[in-house]
Amino acid sequence: MKLSQRITDINGGGSDGWGVFYRARRMVAEGVPVTELSIGEHDIGTSEDILRAMHASATGGHTGYAMVPGIDALRRTVADRIATRTGVPTTLDNILITPGGQSALFAAHTAVCDPGDTALYIDPYYATYPSTLRGVGAVPKAIVTSPDTAFQPTRAALAQAAKGATSLLVNSPNNPTGAVYSMATLTAIAETCIANDLWLISDEVYDTQVWDGEHISPRSLPGMADRTLVVGSMSKSHAMTGSRVGWICGPSDVISRLIDLATNTTYGVAGFIQDAALFALGQGTAVEETVAAPFRRRRALALAVLEGQNIVRPVPAQGAMYVMLDIRGTGLSGEAFAEALLDAELIAVMPGESFGQAAAGHIRVAMTVADEAFTDALKRLVRFAQNHAKVDAK
Repeated sequence: MKLSQRITDINGGGSDGWGVFYRARRMVAEGVPVTELSIGEHDIGTSEDILRAMHASATGGHTGYAMVPGIDALRRTVADRIATRTGVPTTLDNILITPGGQSALFAAHTAVCDPGDTALYIDPYYATYPSTLRGVGAVPKAIVTSPDTAFQPTRAALAQAAKGATSLLVNSPNNPTGAVYSMATLTAIAETCIANDLWLISDEVYDTQVWDGEHISPRSLPGMADRTLVVGSMSKSHAMTGSRVGWICGPSDVISRLIDLATNTTYGVAGFIQDAALFALGQGTAVEETVAAPFRRRRALALAVLEGQNIVRPVPAQGAMYVMLDIRGTGLSGEAFAEALLDAELIAVMPGESFGQAAAGHIRVAMTVADEAFTDALKRLVRFAQNHAKVDAK
């Protein structure tokens, strides 16, 4: 029997970029002591207070069908959070609760892209972006950035790519690079969208993890509230990755259409999960700062380890829970380096090539193990790189 072209082509005929991660996980399952620095999974886990709230809601009976758009209290709380942080008036009618940020990305592009439409995204990119765009029937088109511009898209590149496109997907703070887009970059993005009548989809799941600079939501810029869909999530801000609860914020007429989509796809998010998210948001920013603190601390540890050598060079990590490392001095590709590092040192990292053309010759390191283990793994990584550089130089 024949499958649809949409599902068989979802990875563009190539790898989905997760090969090293899957191999490391198989090794762990076999009892091999791999240090996993591959995915953005908090080592602290979801807090016991949030889990108790979830348990109380479930045992209290909130296990049936929940409201498909999300419970009003959670939608209102998310709206208030966004309004407070951005200054843009936002109500529950601007919010749809989704089963995590990935679901929100798929739904947002379903809302604005017809089959065959060109959907833009920035390279380097989170590994699922091109496949998400293919999954909704759009044609993915990358805007390739460069280490020379700190992986921020230029006005010229944006303008050139925008002609004939329908949407633009951006992510700041950025996964994998850690770039926090400047006001100049965001202004160029906004003006490009307005000039070319593009929908902007802004993935802001790392908005609580900013180490340098300031997170600015492009929805807050002049003329952008009516053409921007913001994706948010409890995964990174509150260490609720497995709970799968996020949202889309956008114009009320778009949200009403997205509710129709949710009714025919996800049918909402479990009520006890939503109650836990509502409880978590009600604890204020102190909880978010506690969740972010280990990554701020480990970023400083990483920079200290990397100081004084130039074989492994850090990309400025302004935000998010990763550091991107330039390992081109070894003469290896990111994929070859990651595979060899896993074999030699039992350390799993993500190859830069998993995130696009611009990240070739880099690796992404997740700062997701305890400080001492993280520091030790980075020191071993640097020694490994130096040994390969010496071998290549002979």
